Amino acid sequence: MNTSLKIGLADIFHPQRLLRSLLCIGPLGFLLALSGCVSPITLNRAVGAYDDAITSAASKQLLMNIARAHHRQPIHFTGVSNVAATFDFRFNAGATPALGGLAGQVLMPIFGGSVAENPTISIVPIEGEEFTKRLLTPFQQSKLTLLLRQRYDIDLLLRLMAQEVRIQDPTGQVAYRNTPSDSPGYEMFRRVVLHLSAIQDQNQLYAEPLILDRTWTISASSVTAEGFQALEKEFLVVYNKQENTYTLRKQVPGPILITNYDPDTLSPEERTQLSEEATEWITNDVAFDIRPNRSGGEWPIKGTFRLRSFHAILGFLGRSIGDEPEYHVEKDPRTPPVKRDENPVATMELIVSDSSPREADLSIRSHDRYYAVNTVGPLARWNQDAFQMLYLLFQMTITDLPRVGVPSITIAK
Repeated sequence: MNTSLKIGLADIFHPQRLLRSLLCIGPLGFLLALSGCVSPITLNRAVGAYDDAITSAASKQLLMNIARAHHRQPIHFTGVSNVAATFDFRFNAGATPALGGLAGQVLMPIFGGSVAENPTISIVPIEGEEFTKRLLTPFQQSKLTLLLRQRYDIDLLLRLMAQEVRIQDPTGQVAYRNTPSDSPGYEMFRRVVLHLSAIQDQNQLYAEPLILDRTWTISASSVTAEGFQALEKEFLVVYNKQENTYTLRKQVPGPILITNYDPDTLSPEERTQLSEEATEWITNDVAFDIRPNRSGGEWPIKGTFRLRSFHAILGFLGRSIGDEPEYHVEKDPRTPPVKRDENPVATMELIVSDSSPREADLSIRSHDRYYAVNTVGPLARWNQDAFQMLYLLFQMTITDLPRVGVPSITIAK
């Protein structure tokens, strides 16, 4: 049914003519015309309002848990699993004698209406063995590289996500912890990530999966003609007549390697050596290889970053405003210039005050004090990126929430 409401200026100044127009289209057409205009506006407003509220609640929970970590209290999250909003639109119209007019000759239209909103929001605690394991399990390298490809600063990423760097030297690997209380380890860690950041500023930093050459040897007698044809589609097959075996070769994507050179330019010997080293790397490690005669090659360095869990990240941020504050570390003399000389003291600068910070975008009250991310001053962008990164890492950590019914926004007319 398609009903339109057409009322001109003449109708507005002649109430009797307006009433006749309303009677012509009928009450159903009048209601559909008015409610059809209001419904999309209400829907857009509702979707935006609920989205803002849920995002704000999740952001405040992150700040709340940093405050809990600061006070060495248990970390806990609650999530919104379902939002169902019902809107009820009611309209009415009529006519009444005009004030001061002659009864029966002059009529004035009467319009009325109401909008009722009845939201149902399902809130569930995020807990259980599965979530706890994800909360305590170190991040995999694929999640770091996913964020790195969004053009985040590598020093910010590693300062937030890495618990230590292991540098290769002639005697083996030496671990340097990203912990301010361990001054030698912390300062070396900061210098290494700042060195990588300087290379990134020159657009000479590569973070790509290492292509590994894998080989397998199988007995030729165990392969049928049909099986041999299938192998040739997937592998490079070489027959060894003396041993009556087939050698299968295939290139497969390996772990991520951060370099100051294009890995595709490696010689076969260098690629083989890296393939052998990659067998010792685990999924929670991110390897790097900075070589001479390239950007940042004044300090050739090789090793791995060991990533930490989301729970450890919150603990690190909580301790940074209490027992273990971060401090300034100067870059290594061999490190190229850093863009904008960006080397913040804090991974994410947090404000703790007795009163609500007026200029803060977001703040929470906990333990009789206010906590907020510092979003003013020259390091505002850095701190905002750090908090956004923390939010994304949290979304990568949580599991799907149990849902009650099907999420919906329902409009009743």
